[in-house]
Amino acid sequence: MNINQYIDHTLLKPGTTERQIIDLCNEAKKYEFYAVCVNSSYVALAKQLLSKTSVKVVSVVGFPLGAMATEAKVFEAKNAVNDGADEIDMVINIGFLRSKNYVAVFKDILDVKTAIGKIPLKVIIEISELSKNEIVKICEICLDAKVDYIKTSTGFSKSGATLTAVKIIKKIIKDQAKIKASGGIKDLETALKYIDAGADRIGTSSGVAMMTDKMSTP
Repeated sequence: MNINQYIDHTLLKPGTTERQIIDLCNEAKKYEFYAVCVNSSYVALAKQLLSKTSVKVVSVVGFPLGAMATEAKVFEAKNAVNDGADEIDMVINIGFLRSKNYVAVFKDILDVKTAIGKIPLKVIIEISELSKNEIVKICEICLDAKVDYIKTSTGFSKSGATLTAVKIIKKIIKDQAKIKASGGIKDLETALKYIDAGADRIGTSSGVAMMTDKMSTP
């Protein structure tokens, strides 16, 4: 298994410097990760640094709370694509979902999906904030909106991905969408467990450690 091709090499802390983005992209090139995942303000820089490679640039949108106006998410997504983003990871409006305002949740996702066209959309559902029934419901809404991936977590809430949640998501979506497990996945053994559970992509800031671990394993 080429674990590197499952990894979105991620750096989303608010204090991230340009130098750290340069280092992130250099690591992604060295280990041939699938993508880097950055805040939208750094998309243009990341795209420039990775322009002659196969490494894709993923931009988060509405991150990390998801509570801003849909129009703001749409603008951020379109701007990120114009700056060179190859994929968009957007955060749902958790409050709308918990209010059972499912029409607003659907519109929030669909408007971003429509705005970015054929660019893959991953929808971050923030599982730590949801009940099992709410996870089921948001997965159904995501399928209705024809999203490309359902992503477990921002990594900025009280906890990240769980194997249980990934299995629940997989059971609902089957092969109609893909899964990105993200948040708290810090070693190779854990990453492989998520892939076995149904994850198609791993969002992690520990990709280099995973690759080092892989190379040291007989």
